[in-house]
Amino acid sequence: MNRPNLLFIHSDQHCFNISGCYGDEIVQTPHLDSLARSGIAFDNAYCPSPLCVPSRMSMLTGRHPYELEVWNNFHVLNSGLPTFAHSMGAAGYSPVLFGRMHSIGPDQLHGYSERYIGDHIANFPGNPLPDRGVLGPGSASKYISLELSGKGQSGYQVHDEEVTRETISYLNNLGLQKRQGTLDRPFSVSVGFMLPHAPYVAHPEDYELYEGRVGLPRKKAPVGKSQHPHYKEWKAHTGIDSEIPEKMQIRARTAYWALITRMDCMVGEILKALKDNQLDKNTIIVYSSDHGEQAGERGLWWKQTFYDESAKVPLIMSWPGRLPENERCDRVVSALDLNATLLDALQAPPLPMSRGRSLLPLLSKKNSRWDDLAYSEFCGHEKDFVQRMVRKEEWKLIYFLGHRCQLFNLKEDPEELHDLGEDPHYQNIQDELKHLVLEDWDPDQIFQKLQGKKEELELLRAWAKETNPAETYRWQSKGEMNYLIQ
Repeated sequence: MNRPNLLFIHSDQHCFNISGCYGDEIVQTPHLDSLARSGIAFDNAYCPSPLCVPSRMSMLTGRHPYELEVWNNFHVLNSGLPTFAHSMGAAGYSPVLFGRMHSIGPDQLHGYSERYIGDHIANFPGNPLPDRGVLGPGSASKYISLELSGKGQSGYQVHDEEVTRETISYLNNLGLQKRQGTLDRPFSVSVGFMLPHAPYVAHPEDYELYEGRVGLPRKKAPVGKSQHPHYKEWKAHTGIDSEIPEKMQIRARTAYWALITRMDCMVGEILKALKDNQLDKNTIIVYSSDHGEQAGERGLWWKQTFYDESAKVPLIMSWPGRLPENERCDRVVSALDLNATLLDALQAPPLPMSRGRSLLPLLSKKNSRWDDLAYSEFCGHEKDFVQRMVRKEEWKLIYFLGHRCQLFNLKEDPEELHDLGEDPHYQNIQDELKHLVLEDWDPDQIFQKLQGKKEELELLRAWAKETNPAETYRWQSKGEMNYLIQ
């Protein structure tokens, strides 16, 4: 078998810099750190959207959210659009998915040949919500998720433990086929984890690893004129516009660090099964996440902004004998580029309308030319929630419909503490980047489309509520899986 295998592990809501290999001195992530030593860790990888569904559907298709008209967690990806999985299938792979994809609508495969363990959420908007027991709204981007935090267990961890067991079983079966000489084609295994997504609730043994060690956020919330008006509105929208007790912040952050360690342990179990079955020699291993987590920095939590804690993602890629080991790449890349890179490596046909660019020439040092450019967007039904970011070289511009832009120089200000958006000395830079944002993206038109999609969604919810359509892939969350130890 000349073509490589693929093991793609995709987590949910992992802040890029809370890993040992990304510089965090507290968190324990030995398996991700080991993976980084065996390959390349990317320091400037951005998600297509700081929200689950649009980010994931963009990564699958290689297209921006506005091209898919998938902007929120209830929008349905057109089944007629070819995806990363379709391309692998066309190349002779039988791509298999375990766990999280977060696809909405009747198509729960989008090109995957097999899927084991679905999402905990409803396949259709309007179907019954998952039973999260006492944690209830603890997964939402609302203040209550900080109240419902600490020691205990979330059903999300139970889901991921089952995903891990099923993935290991599948790899063991592949190993058996290999030993019997019946493994006649390369494999493609994608693994979707829920962790470390809120609820900020972790098993006591994991939580206690960090108790007393994780402090308050380092970056203080801007106040007065230094606070961009959008974030003032966003904080009010999510209920975090008043002072959050320090004890609550530390409790939620401690649990988040613990959830990352628990997720890392599951990654380690899967990598061990791969090695134990001698399937690792010609296998591309990729770890990334759909978006980040702000964990209280600047007074913000969850995702849904374009600060690096939210819009930047960890990305680690290992391919023994083909990619350098223990290296870092500081070029600006996107999850759309990851899509194109993996298809190139697997010798699969490129997606016809993909915006992604293969990184292989850059990583193999055959061609160092690369445009340091990435886009991300976040669009909601309110006008000032129609937003887009462009990262070009050291500059980042954030465009808001109805508000002024933000501008940061990440070379001189990597912490994004000094907004240059109102500084006339940088007007030319702002104009250039604003042109890039608006070149193919019409915010007023998008806002109008979102109003129409809102009406469509209301009808689809009413339909599902009345007809209860069958759900083909759904993992059943049970209330008793969730508990909180006060």
